[in-house]
Amino acid sequence: METGELIRKVRRIQIAARRLVEDALSGTYSSAFRGLGMEFDEVREYQAGDDVRSIDWNVTARAGHPYVKRYCEERELTVLLLVDGSSSAAFGSGAQSKLELAGELAAAIALAAVSNHDKVGLALFTDKVDLYLPPRKGQGHVLRLIREILNFAPTRAGTDIGQALEFLSRVQRRRALVFLISDFFSGPFEHALDLASKRHEIIPLHIMDRREQELPALGLVRLEDAETGEQVIVDTASRALRSGYTRASEQFTATLEQGFRKRDLDYLTLRTAEDYLLPMRRLFKRREKRH
Repeated sequence: METGELIRKVRRIQIAARRLVEDALSGTYSSAFRGLGMEFDEVREYQAGDDVRSIDWNVTARAGHPYVKRYCEERELTVLLLVDGSSSAAFGSGAQSKLELAGELAAAIALAAVSNHDKVGLALFTDKVDLYLPPRKGQGHVLRLIREILNFAPTRAGTDIGQALEFLSRVQRRRALVFLISDFFSGPFEHALDLASKRHEIIPLHIMDRREQELPALGLVRLEDAETGEQVIVDTASRALRSGYTRASEQFTATLEQGFRKRDLDYLTLRTAEDYLLPMRRLFKRREKRH
């Protein structure tokens, strides 16, 4: 992408994302994600009714009478954006590709995080993690995240979400809030998702393009798999073929969402060229009510 075009896209996304944060997410973000863990606060003398499991035996032994540890909710979150940058993410049937939608979502989340004084990091992946920016604070850091996503050019075509989740488990030892942004055209990743979910809170954001759900009636069309290069000629004038294509897409999405629900994960399905403001607000509101 040429420098001038990249700058224009970064500015457009920055303005749109900031408006989204200011208008819709800033209030709900902090209440929906108040803290994912506990941190040590103080040691005080044991009082009637305290949980005996909180007794600090070392301090108790030195003092000669019982003391307990007190914890408080961690105020600072670590937010990690796991963004699919594979060849299929570059697809877009309209003005916006799936990767551009991922960049806009990532920008909105990152701006909400830094405005709440949280740290945010990025892992861009294909069939391995191609770029990792450790969590940091600040607007300048957020701008770099956006630029890296929009300017990303994959050197490999495939997608391996499992590898990305395993990488996350290695580099991020403390509990984090993880937004997994992908079209989920990947090999099996359920085991890695289960392991990562034990330590981190993972929110999948499933991005799609409408042409991945429905084919227009254009007659003979050559379709190519962006990740394998496999090509096939299909007759889109066939109503049966178009219906089968739509059913297969709906089944893929339903199976994916069923897996997320089974693991009790919050998730969203978002489409290019559609407003994502309302779905994001609903997601944050759902979490706010649970907390």
